[in-house]
Amino acid sequence: MKSSLIVRAATRLLVGLLLMFSLWMLLRGHNEPGGGFIGGLIGATGFILYAIAHGCRAAREALRLEPQTIAMVGLGIALIAGVSAFLFGDALFKGQWLFLGATETDKGLPLSTVLVFDIGVYLVVLGSVLTLVLALEEEV
Repeated sequence: MKSSLIVRAATRLLVGLLLMFSLWMLLRGHNEPGGGFIGGLIGATGFILYAIAHGCRAAREALRLEPQTIAMVGLGIALIAGVSAFLFGDALFKGQWLFLGATETDKGLPLSTVLVFDIGVYLVVLGSVLTLVLALEEEV
């Protein structure tokens, strides 16, 4: 099935917007609604839209990695975030915080294993949804 020029042109703009929105949802997620799961779904939607307009092969080339690889890397990142608390003597998956540039008067930039875990979840959801959808699309 060949899509129209208008659909292909609009898709290029929409994919970029969807990917930026998915990253925004990821980064705001641990303080407000959102996070890795919904961000991963929105990111996958962008690539699915691209696959509809340009074909599965083009979507796989745009990903640059196999979706299964993305999911497995995300699972590894989430596991590392969860086990890192154990290395500091805390319970598994307890959040660990690092404050970059902290002084007595300024808290600095907070970084946490919660964000690292969310990034892992984002990649797992993105990779698994794309694995399923692209496999189903290629079967048709």
